[in-house]
Amino acid sequence: MKLILITPPTYFVEENKIITDLFEEGLDILHLRKPDTAPMFAERLLTLIPEHYHKRIVVHGHFYLKEEYRLKGIHLNSRNPNLPDGYKGHISCSCHSLEEVKSRKKQCDYVFLSPVFDSISKKNYHANYTPEEIRKAHKAGIIDKKVIALGGIDIDNITEVKNYGFGGAAIMGALWDRFDARSDRDYKQLIERFKKLKKLAD
Repeated sequence: MKLILITPPTYFVEENKIITDLFEEGLDILHLRKPDTAPMFAERLLTLIPEHYHKRIVVHGHFYLKEEYRLKGIHLNSRNPNLPDGYKGHISCSCHSLEEVKSRKKQCDYVFLSPVFDSISKKNYHANYTPEEIRKAHKAGIIDKKVIALGGIDIDNITEVKNYGFGGAAIMGALWDRFDARSDRDYKQLIERFKKLKKLAD
């Protein structure tokens, strides 16, 4: 099962080092999501990440970066819902209902379905589906290898995601909410936590 990491919404010191170490530990795909930030900061971060990892990075905005830095692809969401003119390449998108998954899955390499569990990083953002609904959707072929579970995924429930039949899990709060970029200078615990999640996902 793929393990995808979504960046925190703001940039921080040594973010490039953490991302590089996570790739070295087996991170499958990184989603660079920095809403309402200038593209120059994304460019700077990308130049600090070794080029051979660029093909594993998907951007949520400033889509020109895909070609300029030879990234994996682009991600469509409510802020950036449209494909650039003439775009060819990897596409993913955010979905918030099973109906949306059914309609969007055809044009995408994979889609995010959220929230599968109660969110870690967003308060009062609760699971939108019961286990029974998810199992039923899997049986109906709606949830398959092209659907990535997002929302509240952590060490204690990532194996459920695998058992539900999702093609992968996207994590954010499971790592970043346990790391204070303003004061933590040692990110070994973050790496160790990722390694546990990766082992459970494989």
